[in-house]
Amino acid sequence: MQGVALDPILQRVSAFLDRHADLVDRVYADLVRGLKRPRTGRDGISAAQVLRSFVLARIKDWDLRELRERIADGYTLRVFTQFFAATVPNYRTLNRNFNRLRPETVRWLNEAVIDAVLKMHVGDVRQLREDTTVVATDVHFPTDSGLLWDVVRVETRLVSVLRQELGARLRCDFPDRTRRARRRAQEISRMTGKAHRTRQHARKYRDLLRAAEEVLQQAAAHTHAARGLLKELDPMRAALISGLTSQIDEYARLGRRVVDQTRRRVFGGEQLLVAEKLFSIFEPHTDLIVRGKARTPVEFGHKVHLVECRGGLITDYAVLEGNPPDQEHVLPTLRYHERRFGAPPAMLATDRGFHSAVNVAACKEAGVIDCIPQCGGQKTPERQAYERTRAFKKGQRFRAGIEGRISVLLRGRGMKRCLSHGRERFEVFVGMAVLANNLLVLAALLAKNKPRRVA
Repeated sequence: MQGVALDPILQRVSAFLDRHADLVDRVYADLVRGLKRPRTGRDGISAAQVLRSFVLARIKDWDLRELRERIADGYTLRVFTQFFAATVPNYRTLNRNFNRLRPETVRWLNEAVIDAVLKMHVGDVRQLREDTTVVATDVHFPTDSGLLWDVVRVETRLVSVLRQELGARLRCDFPDRTRRARRRAQEISRMTGKAHRTRQHARKYRDLLRAAEEVLQQAAAHTHAARGLLKELDPMRAALISGLTSQIDEYARLGRRVVDQTRRRVFGGEQLLVAEKLFSIFEPHTDLIVRGKARTPVEFGHKVHLVECRGGLITDYAVLEGNPPDQEHVLPTLRYHERRFGAPPAMLATDRGFHSAVNVAACKEAGVIDCIPQCGGQKTPERQAYERTRAFKKGQRFRAGIEGRISVLLRGRGMKRCLSHGRERFEVFVGMAVLANNLLVLAALLAKNKPRRVA
């Protein structure tokens, strides 16, 4: 198109994707996964369009509605995403295609980008720095009363849809308890700390629990009756009813957990373990993370481990289970790097949270310069002298760069809060933010250093 040119960074990213068709092939395998005849039917979005649109969304930190509007409005973005003069699909279509990607595929894409960088001799993976951060899930602050209110309103809404679909065939009644549950939840949330120890507090919780249990009981009766009517329905309506009943049953299962943990905490006085608690019925995989931060004493989401090499490429990432201490990540990082690149790194820099005698000994045994400040305890004269050396201080200055990289991922690539549903999509979301970062870093390295050999 005459007079239209891509931004230089996007042009380099686009040229890289053009040269590596295997990335698009891997995305295509996910898009057609489970289809019996993928070559028939109406043409949808191509794998190249899906990959480029997803990368663009993370590079610019746009939600799907804005992504669709920007592509439809901009000539250069149409060229980058390869829609050209074609109609840009709505955001729902983009979302359905993005959700087809698997975490394993996104990890493979990142590894392919790293391999390509090494073949072009523009990257250096001999020096590493690692750290952890927290990516939030899309949940409100969890309280027992708030979770019970979520259970009541969601189950009531889904059962109402079920009753509309089946009409008079469902002969059981369903009392609406949303108003009562909302009032009790609001009254509990407005109570002061002193009021929480009164009979009034217990009475309101007892009433809220009674409403939630009644809704769960009636919802179970409705799903049982609906499943008995499936044989009388046509296949399309039967599939719809079956999906609705499965959804009601899943929220009922989570609702029973909420009722149980509320009863044990409020009336039994139990101090529940974090692993036993449910923090959201919408994102039940959410973990509670305590990192000792003054501004955010507790966070709800998942801890993410990042390993970065000199130049800004993220060579490894992982969405962690629970809230493991940072000390546990040094040995896996060394093993992964040696397995992946054929040799241990020359230097590893972290903050003091990664320090342990085992980690220091492992670095020494592998011939890795450890720039890990000692955390706690009395330092030996040898350790004091080592941490005053020029190499150690230089490594600590290098380590500080990963704080900036985390800031770029959270604020620039949109990794601060995941709006996608489910643990698997959470991992895809994090992986795509890392992929967008690596592609941008690759484009910057190509502009700075002319590659010796193009892959």
